[in-house]
Amino acid sequence: MTIRATNQPRARVIPLRPFPAAPGPAPAREPLWRDLVGDVLRRERLSQERTLKDVADAARISMAYLSEVERGRKEASSEVLAAAARALGLSLADVLALAQGELIRLSGARSRNASRGERATRPAGPMGGVRLAA
Repeated sequence: MTIRATNQPRARVIPLRPFPAAPGPAPAREPLWRDLVGDVLRRERLSQERTLKDVADAARISMAYLSEVERGRKEASSEVLAAAARALGLSLADVLALAQGELIRLSGARSRNASRGERATRPAGPMGGVRLAA
């Protein structure tokens, strides 16, 4: 079998891999909410010197799932977050407020970096700040 050349235009090939990024610093990544909430839960648990098993049992969720939530691997439902918060002696609003504070702290660090000539970021929301309601 032979392949014959034709006068038809060739199909345009679209590369599957993106082109390499331009040299320079990588843009700052927005923190994920699940990472912030997980950090708050872990910090609170450790400050109370409680084990993962103890808190998971009190919250009636599996130890493996609570571990994944703390590490930011799972996006927990509000019911699971409320149960974990109650097991730590907190309300869901307390956990969300602590996570919001961490988000503001991280966003402030990004804003300071922007003022030093790094990529500028604009605050979220029409009022120029982060607003959360629980």
